Amino acid sequence: METNLNSGAKPLDPGRFGEFGGRYIPETLMNAVLEVEEGYRYYKDDPEFQAEVTKMLNEYAGRPSLLTYAPRLTEKLGGAKIYLKREDLNHTGSHKINNVIGQALLAKRLGKTRLIAETGAGQHGVATATVAAYLGMDCDVYMGREDTKRQALNVYRMKLLGATVHPVDSGTATLKDAVNAAMREWTRNVADTHYLIGSVMGPAPFPEMVRDFQSIISKEARAQILEAEGRLPSAVIACVGGGSNAMGAFYNFIPDEGVRLIGCEAAGRGADTFETAATITTGSVGIFHGMKSLFCQDENGQIAPVYSISAGLDYPGIGPEHAMLNASGRAEYVPVTDDEAVDAFELLSRTEGIIPAIESAHAVAHAVKIAGEFGPDENIIINISGRGDKDVAAIGRYRGEDLYDE
Repeated sequence: METNLNSGAKPLDPGRFGEFGGRYIPETLMNAVLEVEEGYRYYKDDPEFQAEVTKMLNEYAGRPSLLTYAPRLTEKLGGAKIYLKREDLNHTGSHKINNVIGQALLAKRLGKTRLIAETGAGQHGVATATVAAYLGMDCDVYMGREDTKRQALNVYRMKLLGATVHPVDSGTATLKDAVNAAMREWTRNVADTHYLIGSVMGPAPFPEMVRDFQSIISKEARAQILEAEGRLPSAVIACVGGGSNAMGAFYNFIPDEGVRLIGCEAAGRGADTFETAATITTGSVGIFHGMKSLFCQDENGQIAPVYSISAGLDYPGIGPEHAMLNASGRAEYVPVTDDEAVDAFELLSRTEGIIPAIESAHAVAHAVKIAGEFGPDENIIINISGRGDKDVAAIGRYRGEDLYDE
């Protein structure tokens, strides 16, 4: 399937999504970011580059991913037919490979020999390490110390693939701190290094670029559901941390006003508690990690600690395009607690034989709540952004089982 990096609407001001987005970075990084922007603007219109990305997505990552009807889950919930967009079937087990392939091939075109990345759940780190190995590039991955414990299996996978994993002990030792460390490293080594940001966040052009590489999800899903059902979905549901899988799942449905776009945030132990990562539900406008967006902040405007059972959603901000979609009302964002996500993790496993990532289980949990609002002739697409192998031991411990993977 051909990849089209130019589909859909563009921000009126490149790098801005309404009041959100922009480029708030130190001068030491400006030339590197401008080099990325110039290269991307050129190569996104280059047929040879697009063909190279498409070839690697199809022949290495395994695209197009399946759109799978979930009959037993549909029957159990009542209401709309449930379809699953199977990003868990991609090589490396998640949607992350889509963006990594695009950015890594761009980095090669820009003469870079080394990739650095941040990771929370480890899936972006694994995807980056995988493609670095395939393309013969050096790779360093920054990961919060707390997340290295929660995702020990993925840490070993990255090392097995030849990457150096750097545990980060500062702050809360989670995803935001890994981003900080990766940005500091980039300022020291801009000549040969590309910072392969894993979500629709950071300074322009990263939110737009990552969105474009991930938009293959909704391009495929839109064609697949029309072939399967002869109509568009009533809703597309995806989990949201920084927001790359959700932007990929939403993007080509944005012009379809009858399709509800629903992002599911990690509420942790409750959006009304301090142990939450539900940014849009609880956050406010601020500037962090090179962008203007919504962030969880304290009364002094400092970035607040966040919590989720899901390392991949444990981030105190959200991509600027999501902030714009929320402000305009085009997309809706809902909080999902740990308990709800774990219940959904088990439900999908037992009804369909598909173990989702705990991140994706947040989206399944909300589908459980709303499926009955629709008629049997309607359908819902849930983006299964990753597979749950990495989470089995953690969920087992959550349920009181004596399981350890470290």
